[in-house]
Amino acid sequence: MTNKGIDYYLALPYKYALFPAEEGGYVIEIPDLPGCITQAETADEALAMIEDAKRGWIEIALEQGIEISEPAKDDYSGKFNVRVPKSLHRYLAELAKRENISLNQLILYHLSRSAGFKG
Repeated sequence: MTNKGIDYYLALPYKYALFPAEEGGYVIEIPDLPGCITQAETADEALAMIEDAKRGWIEIALEQGIEISEPAKDDYSGKFNVRVPKSLHRYLAELAKRENISLNQLILYHLSRSAGFKG
């Protein structure tokens, strides 16, 4: 574990998960910092409160020598290349033309549907 200070960790771009609480209000957490969670009446209050929770979580982790995870990297550009047989390429291009949509839209639709993606 590298000994980095609180300012280093506070400056990192941690992602938050904000969701409605069953009993009302909102719960917010930082998934990369297990147990760093808080709750508030409004989403804005929750966003403000998580900063205090993050500071407290990091301070305690540093004091106790607990390893602090850095934010997970999001290395997905939304682009990738796929090689397909020419016959499949032709079939998909003709299908897209009949549907009056782009080949990209057609493939995105079918790939999402096939994978069960609801994003």
